[in-house]
Amino acid sequence: MPSKRTYIDIHVIQTVPPSNLNRDDAGSPKQAMFGGVRRARVSSQAWKRATRMHFVERTPPAAQATRTARISALLRDGLVARTDLDAAQADRVTSALLAPLEIKGGKKKENTAYLLFFGRAQLDRIIEQDAARLGAGTTELSDKALAAVLTDISVRAELGVGHPIDVALFGRMVADLPDLNVDAAVQVAHAISTHAVETEFDYFTAVDDEKDLSLGDDAGAAMIGTIEFNSATLYRYATVCLHELIHNVGGATDDAVDAVRRFVDGFIRSMPTGHQSSFAHRTLPDAVVVVVRDDQPVNLVSAFERPVRPKRSEGGYAAASLVALASAAAEVGERWGGEPRLVGATYAAPVSEGDQAIVSRAFGDSVPFDHLLAVTVAAAKDRIAEAAS
Repeated sequence: MPSKRTYIDIHVIQTVPPSNLNRDDAGSPKQAMFGGVRRARVSSQAWKRATRMHFVERTPPAAQATRTARISALLRDGLVARTDLDAAQADRVTSALLAPLEIKGGKKKENTAYLLFFGRAQLDRIIEQDAARLGAGTTELSDKALAAVLTDISVRAELGVGHPIDVALFGRMVADLPDLNVDAAVQVAHAISTHAVETEFDYFTAVDDEKDLSLGDDAGAAMIGTIEFNSATLYRYATVCLHELIHNVGGATDDAVDAVRRFVDGFIRSMPTGHQSSFAHRTLPDAVVVVVRDDQPVNLVSAFERPVRPKRSEGGYAAASLVALASAAAEVGERWGGEPRLVGATYAAPVSEGDQAIVSRAFGDSVPFDHLLAVTVAAAKDRIAEAAS
């Protein structure tokens, strides 16, 4: 585990078309006031979910995690599948297993009061231990005798080790069991637009294909509605605490480096899915910048406290936002010092030579994203080697 702090900061500029990526309780795109104007906003939770789903889809089922209030049902179904127990007997065993945790129950009897985040492999280990102890006649024992048979199986202990990448990255908070808490190794900021944004309304109608005007059916729409939307160039930011990540995976540095790779790739390529079918809003970033720091994470959102107002002759908001980000990065470095190490950047070059010079000085030449991902992984390995030497 590195003895020095190591933070991998990821800065992203991304333009999205008309969309409603992340809506509030009234169905409106989430917003925020920043720099005195209203901005489009996508919550950190929405993009963390999208990131996790991106790499979960590319992870073997046994290595995945799940966030659920239905741990009892998962244990029961696992026992039924691997033993001769029926559902009622397995429910009884599951209750005995989970009783020592004293987790508050939810509205439904079989659910917990809140979501638990754990690995499927952790659950499988518990089920395997159960199956090995449940001999003939075990389920006929009294509750006290059954609990004694299962006393060596600690759900708490199994959930406390061998964390999957999801849990190691995003952490876990269990109010009733603080010893099961895992400090997140990743922080994700709310994405906000680099410029002022106004919400618009999409008025839509749906036609009944089976209407027949010759039979007297009216010609009107069968359904009428509206969807709120906006379009924006967003600044997105996340940071990976490498030393915390290595701690969360039990010191397995190869696993930590793999988690860095999966997270960076997932964070860059993922997209929240709100109203996705209505707007087909998936895009890839206009710019990605990766920096390694050993002092503290630094969110560069201050680059956009003054809303971006692009010159029409020199591109739109994306190019102007990239220049503002580059200027802020250079200014923060000059004012605050420290030794941030630029890993690399991929971006579409600004139109003017002056703007290109600003970006190049701050971020170097643009490289393909696959190369940027590779050098990010190499930087993580270098930091681990430096700490070990």
